[in-house]
Amino acid sequence: MSRVLALCGGVGGAKLAAGLADVVPSGDLLVAVNTGDDFEHLGLPICPDIDSTLYALAGLNDVQRGWGRCDETWNFMTCLGELGGPTWFRLGDRDLATHVWRGARRASGASNTQVTQELATAMGIGCQVVPMSDDPVRTVVVTDEGPLAFQEYFVGRQCQPAVRALEYHGAESATLQPQILDALRSPDLSAIVICPSNPWLSIGPMLAMPALRKALQKGSAPVIAVSPLIGGRAVKGPTAKIMRELNLPTTAAGIARCYLPLLSTLVIDSSDAAQRDDVLAEGCDAIVTDTLMPDRAARRRLATVVMDAVAGD
Repeated sequence: MSRVLALCGGVGGAKLAAGLADVVPSGDLLVAVNTGDDFEHLGLPICPDIDSTLYALAGLNDVQRGWGRCDETWNFMTCLGELGGPTWFRLGDRDLATHVWRGARRASGASNTQVTQELATAMGIGCQVVPMSDDPVRTVVVTDEGPLAFQEYFVGRQCQPAVRALEYHGAESATLQPQILDALRSPDLSAIVICPSNPWLSIGPMLAMPALRKALQKGSAPVIAVSPLIGGRAVKGPTAKIMRELNLPTTAAGIARCYLPLLSTLVIDSSDAAQRDDVLAEGCDAIVTDTLMPDRAARRRLATVVMDAVAGD
């Protein structure tokens, strides 16, 4: 099988990445993860999308809560609150070990790429997982209350302020992670898969990097995206809310417009089958299937649909 590059961020994206890891040989899959959510908290470097992806790929994610590690305990947060520390961003005891170790390795001079690959190896993950860049890129949400740092908007304010625009600070000058660039230049690259992540919060920061967008525009491999909407709603997160606030239709065609003219094919949920012609009218192909991923079997099935579409191109 030829190489596959998956662009990933958030819980939904991490689920499909785990499905792809089940159906694509480990040496052929490269998962590039959004770092626009990263921030420093309590002196620790926090990389939420990277960790969600790693935990999902390793089978360590909490499927009920939707984020963090399974079998989590909260002694650290309890003690932190008793000391008067900030508790708005919750760090479980098991999850905390990841952040502490990342901080220690980064302090010793290791890059985010190095630490991510070390964590992946320690968790028994076979495919390659890399941050989109080792340079800092930070998502800023411009709201009706003014600009908010991503975590302030997403966690601190629970996505309540109305979104007016998104800014990706540092993206224009950020260097694309070399393994991603190598994959994009490889004659063996068969597809770029955009996982069902939030187009503005998770994929937007990646596409804001000129090197990535230019590489995709060259059309060296088909770009296949999975819509994060099911019946006009996001399974988790504020995708539909942001679309409404940006005056975009909360439809499959609306998702397609986010990625055009880069997009070759959009995979949409069976509940949105009536919108297939609207997607075709946008100028890309459309595949209708069940996109909800409640378990490993569903993740694997959706990944198989995506790879079958690649084979059919």
